[in-house]
Amino acid sequence: MLYRLLLYIHIFSVILSIGPFFVLIPIIKKLRDAEMQVQHAYLDTFRFVVRLAKHAGHVLVISGILLVTAGPWSWGTPWILATIIILAGSLFFLARAFSPTIRSFNEQGRDKEDLVRKLNRSIWIYLGLLMIMLWFMVTKPALW
Repeated sequence: MLYRLLLYIHIFSVILSIGPFFVLIPIIKKLRDAEMQVQHAYLDTFRFVVRLAKHAGHVLVISGILLVTAGPWSWGTPWILATIIILAGSLFFLARAFSPTIRSFNEQGRDKEDLVRKLNRSIWIYLGLLMIMLWFMVTKPALW
């Protein structure tokens, strides 16, 4: 019963880590033409999503550690190792990709279109990383 609860928490934290980024896709299109006041509201949405993903990621990692500890897999399982490697990269990417770019919107002389392109690219790269990890978790492939 405890293992199933941990699994549920783990899956729910995945949903909270991935889902909100899909909301940002239409917002990025609106951000291009937004006036300053509306732009701040959109950027606040970005900040919220990034913060939510970070906190959901904490729950995701902790529940993942507990699942490996209590479950039938070892730390040497290929799909777990691959996930950990991608997870480390995605955490570094998350820290560098969004917050500095969002802060740059307030700097004078910055090209808004360039910043929007960076955010758009960052969304898709981060979603790609998350979807690869999700694929490992669901299919549990024998990588080596």
